[in-house]
Amino acid sequence: MKTFMANAQNVERKWYVVDAAGMTLGRLASQVAAILRGKNKPTFTPHCDTGDYVIIVNASKVELTGKKLDQKNYYHHSGYPGGLKSTSYRKLMAEKPEFAVKHAIVGMLPKGPLGRQMARKLHVYAGPEHEQAAQQPEVLELIK
Repeated sequence: MKTFMANAQNVERKWYVVDAAGMTLGRLASQVAAILRGKNKPTFTPHCDTGDYVIIVNASKVELTGKKLDQKNYYHHSGYPGGLKSTSYRKLMAEKPEFAVKHAIVGMLPKGPLGRQMARKLHVYAGPEHEQAAQQPEVLELIK
């Protein structure tokens, strides 16, 4: 018997739409990262991108538990000495909720060219509307 190894020519990709309203950020991110990576398929191959496309709507309605809105911070550096910037998640969710959700999901993907290829299949929108209606995505229910 031969072990099946997926490659770019024989990967079947689907489009899924996920409603993030009322979901916890970490639970949403871990489940979506597994779908982007292809771990929900029997043809999963670690060195190949076998995942599906995911559209997330209502990213502004995602929830954080406990005191994370005020105590959890997003950090970025300008590249200059003393250039560390900090933003609380309350401010980040108010200004750029799609960035906060995408940042959480991309952080759970592999680092390097393969992870960047998987991250390109993720589309996040703050409101209920999305631009991928032509792809006829299936509604995907995730565990809250």
